[in-house]
Amino acid sequence: MADSSRSPAEQPDVQEHGSRGATFDRRLFMQLQVFSQSPAFDPLVAALQSNPLPAVLYVDVLHPRRVALLTFNESPEFFADQLRARLNQPPFAALRIVDALTMFGRTYTLGYEPDLSEALLDRPRRTVLNPDWPWAIWYPLRRSGEFAQLQPDQQRDILMEHGTIGRAFGEADLGRDVRLACHGLDRNDNDFVIGLTGRALTPLSKLIERMRRTQQTSRYIQSLGPFFVGRAVWQSDLPPQ
Repeated sequence: MADSSRSPAEQPDVQEHGSRGATFDRRLFMQLQVFSQSPAFDPLVAALQSNPLPAVLYVDVLHPRRVALLTFNESPEFFADQLRARLNQPPFAALRIVDALTMFGRTYTLGYEPDLSEALLDRPRRTVLNPDWPWAIWYPLRRSGEFAQLQPDQQRDILMEHGTIGRAFGEADLGRDVRLACHGLDRNDNDFVIGLTGRALTPLSKLIERMRRTQQTSRYIQSLGPFFVGRAVWQSDLPPQ
């Protein structure tokens, strides 16, 4: 007989939340995979042009024979099925995956976004597919356990300092960000993946430099990186709105 004295278990909530009680159960999964042994990227571009998928192809600024492919989809099955099949065919099949630089996460909300479809789906796509913003820096990070023990209002103040800097760079058209949660999705147990894109590389480096002075980075980040630094040489078209 069931124990009637027990209170019913709270139903887990896996939706994304915005302002005024709005909820949304869609999000983008994004994956960055880095490949070595690619002295030329033209065959990869040709393959993507002939059979396009939602993606960005970057050349690696830090290594002359590395490229990276950023892919994204609302369904995680895409990565296990269609993308897996594509990457096991020429010309990608001849390349070697740099496992240490693989990043994977999902878009998420902070709870105050007025338009959840825009925040979770449309803006991230525009950020990575804008041909005027070809430069990118991608990296994972993990917060310390101390941050999780702070009161919500303390966390909010710390995150607001971080967000104010990011908005200033965005409003000046110096850099945009994509924030992905990767809890349980990252081989190194990171919490987030951050992507910065922009017209030029120097402002993105300056943005990270400014972020280093914030409370969040200076006190509550346990690990940061490794970093991928690249320039887009091919981007798929934005989907119709």
